[in-house]
Amino acid sequence: MNVQAYLAFRGNCQEALKFYSEIFNAEIKNLQTYEDREIDVPSNYRQKWQHAELKGKGIHFMAYDASPDTPINHGNQIHMSVDLSSVEEAEQLFNQLSEGGQIHHNFREREWGHFGRCSDKFGIGWMVNCNK
Repeated sequence: MNVQAYLAFRGNCQEALKFYSEIFNAEIKNLQTYEDREIDVPSNYRQKWQHAELKGKGIHFMAYDASPDTPINHGNQIHMSVDLSSVEEAEQLFNQLSEGGQIHHNFREREWGHFGRCSDKFGIGWMVNCNK
């Protein structure tokens, strides 16, 4: 069994995955647009991403631009969680993800290690953790 996150965006999936690919040193794969699809989307939405995957060492998730008539509500019911073994790398990642977003819990030492929680500039929630 393999469980993966599938992130929904409102027309800025390409920008978001480019941002994540740089931070995580990962590749965007299996990219498909709405072009040539028999889906009722406006013509100015045809180049948006209907499906893409971000793959790299230790990371693999999927994402897409939801069609304009699909409601997307920014909520806190899901977070992407990242575990690292280096406090320095974890803090750097947290700082990159939170830049332009919102910090909910500062990255700092906790009972079990170091932890921080933020929402990035795209509204995606992230938890960055480094155990002792």
